[in-house]
Amino acid sequence: MFDGYDSCSEDTSSSSSSDESEEEVAPLPSSLPIIKNNGQVYTYPDGKSGMATCEMCGMVGVRDAFYSKTKRFCSVSCSRSYSSNSKKASILARLQGKPPTKKAKILQKQPLVAKLAAYAQYQATLQNQAKTKAAVPVEGFSWGNYINSNSFTAAPVTCFKHAPMGTCWGDIAEGVRVEVPNTDCSLPTKVFWIAGIVKLAGYNALLRYEGFENDSSLDFWCNICGSDIHPVGWCATSGKPLVPPRTIQHKYTNWKAFLVKRLTGAKTLPPDFSQKVSESMQYPFKTSMRVEVVDKTHLCRTRVAVVESVIGGRLRLVYEESEDKTDDFWCHMYSPLIHHIGWSRSIGHRFKRSDITKKQDGHFDAPPHLFTKVKEVDAAGEWFKEGMKLEAIDPLNLSAICVATVRKVLADGYLMIGIDGSEAADGSDWFCYHATSPSIFPVGFCEINMIELTPPRGYAKLPFKWFDYLRETDSIAAPVKLFNKEVPNHGFHVGMKLEAVDLMEPRLVCVATVTRIIHRLLRIHFDGWEDEYDQWVDCESPDLYPVGWCQLTGYQLQPPAPQSSRDSQSSSSKQKKKAKSQQYKGQKKMTSLQLKEELLDGEEYSFLQGTSDQESNGSASYYIKQEP
Repeated sequence: MFDGYDSCSEDTSSSSSSDESEEEVAPLPSSLPIIKNNGQVYTYPDGKSGMATCEMCGMVGVRDAFYSKTKRFCSVSCSRSYSSNSKKASILARLQGKPPTKKAKILQKQPLVAKLAAYAQYQATLQNQAKTKAAVPVEGFSWGNYINSNSFTAAPVTCFKHAPMGTCWGDIAEGVRVEVPNTDCSLPTKVFWIAGIVKLAGYNALLRYEGFENDSSLDFWCNICGSDIHPVGWCATSGKPLVPPRTIQHKYTNWKAFLVKRLTGAKTLPPDFSQKVSESMQYPFKTSMRVEVVDKTHLCRTRVAVVESVIGGRLRLVYEESEDKTDDFWCHMYSPLIHHIGWSRSIGHRFKRSDITKKQDGHFDAPPHLFTKVKEVDAAGEWFKEGMKLEAIDPLNLSAICVATVRKVLADGYLMIGIDGSEAADGSDWFCYHATSPSIFPVGFCEINMIELTPPRGYAKLPFKWFDYLRETDSIAAPVKLFNKEVPNHGFHVGMKLEAVDLMEPRLVCVATVTRIIHRLLRIHFDGWEDEYDQWVDCESPDLYPVGWCQLTGYQLQPPAPQSSRDSQSSSSKQKKKAKSQQYKGQKKMTSLQLKEELLDGEEYSFLQGTSDQESNGSASYYIKQEP
């Protein structure tokens, strides 16, 4: 059994120093720590020698405070006791099938107090990790098997700035070494070994134990942010044993020399990686906070809701008037659909007053600084006006970009938008978008980017032409310069896998794929379902997550639809499409069901379907001229 790095080494006398001496490689330019070798132990890049374990009594302490040049013993008495027991240790080594050495090491025995302390610390660590990293397994579905069997590629964690570690993922990539539990071992205690990342898929990594070379028989997937994944050096500083897998334990006679050769100069996780993971999973929203959120039955207004639970930054909000707490709404804490108390009044947005005259005990208003800040706009000059035409993602059918109209101009850059041809008479299905929203577009956006534009319901002059429509309705198009033209370097590519919220059923997070990219706009397909359920989503949407997010946060992942569900889609797709389009954010819309049904019962239209996607991050060719 190996206890950290020192326990892997032979005696460091001159008789064996030639076997272990390795030149130190020059540091690589990287944000990740580089594993170094000073002839005795591996050190962190700051030059600290780290911790050491006494080879006689098992005490763990600061290496510089240990006895002798080799720093193998905590005191003179341990050094002398070790020498007197070396013969006994040699016999024990032979009985265990280990190769004899010139100076065999004693079988290390930690005092009972040290064992109890280590066990208590281990149990406390497990309990702490269980609170923040409870995994939710999905029966019958494995991201690793799904990706391996189909050679899929997953979107990197750096694409999701709102997700844990999204802004501090660093250079974690293939080849990075970590310390993980050794499952190929018959010892009764938990032991570890070093593994390298073979493939990355979001938070998940395909790992291969050191020493297996090109043998993939024991490769395994795990969440790199999990509690059992550690940087190289963790075992040495924690007094944990490093034991080579049973399959290859006789492959080398000097594992210390092997590790020195293999790991010197390699990259590993930062020493504070687990701390960063924990910090990135701390969320400012707390239960019992009150917020204003869109009314799912009347899109044109907001209501007061209370935070019932927080999972991975996603909030389950219960409308304040719901006595049985079943009238709920799911969204991310960075969603543009939630606001601080008083927001609606401040901008002139419609608001449903609660029948509850005073706050319930324990409820309190969420501080305004917790909410996502929108970009300031200058509405003093040329600005949006009521009646202006534009194109917008239909909030009741997120697979469609529709002809739309500015119905009301609010304060602070907010607009009420209506979908032409399917609006309720009382305007109850108008939807609030900010002027900088990536979900509204200038006239001609779909045509220039070869996206199918959904015309107004009942419009008979086909194919649809904006110039003719503007003339017929005596309308003008909203000026192009008023729209958001920023396209970030998002890093997404067509075919990448991810976990995405079904915004028509927002409590569900599903296995999904990026199928189109139009500048910053992503077409999200839910694996196993027909294309009609696809949704247009912004590249910075807080409703998109890396592969492995559900497992990391403890959220339930919805796997691809089974074959039986796929077979039944063709026969009932029209009914399903109706049901899905009638609801907003998870619940059926009560005021404009008939309008949406009539729209979906009409003829199928197909316009300007493109053959290529605009995947550049620039804004060239983003718009077309609005005049003929």
